[in-house]
Order: sequence, then C-alpha cells, then structure tokens
Amino acid sequence: MKNYVIKILFVAAAFTLSNCSVNTTNRSTAAANTKKVPPGQAKKMNGDKSAKNYAPGRNK
Repeated sequence: MKNYVIKILFVAAAFTLSNCSVNTTNRSTAAANTKKVPPGQAKKMNGDKSAKNYAPGRNK
C-alpha cells in the first residue's frame, strides 16, 4: 500500500511539473532594423560608376 501511494504521488508530481513549460518567441531584431542602402552608397560599395542600376525603378 505504501508503494502504491508513493507511485501515485510521483506520477502526480511528474504531471504537475511537466505542465510548467514556458513558451518564448524569438524576434529577429536584425531583420527589423535593416535599412535599404541608397543607390549612391550601393554604387560606391560595388565600385560602379553609375547609380542607375541601384535605383528603385531599375531593379528587375
């Protein structure tokens, strides 16, 4: 009888502790804080002479 009560208490404690989980969501701050590079800066970074290819209307 004593083993039966101990088993019941162990199962109850395991069930109670298993429900204590914390759900967290990770938000990517890098994606939220990125800004688009202006056409002139993109031109300088790539070493081109013209910024036309980096303008918003020129992206194909």
